[in-house]
Amino acid sequence: TVIAIATEGDKEIAQHVDRVIYLPECPELLSPVVNVIPLQLLAYYIARILGKDIDQPRNLAKSVTVE
Repeated sequence: TVIAIATEGDKEIAQHVDRVIYLPECPELLSPVVNVIPLQLLAYYIARILGKDIDQPRNLAKSVTVE
């Protein structure tokens, strides 16, 4: 399955992918902030569907630096 993120009104992308997440248009400097929220939610729900432990991800380094 191919999922794309596009701005509202972009109809061409739908011809090339299986699903489209449409986001509102925003200034280019704000687009990373606007894009990251749906991607984090997508990752969260995929992890839940796959039965992954969301609270204890694999390969997460457990280190604290104290000066």
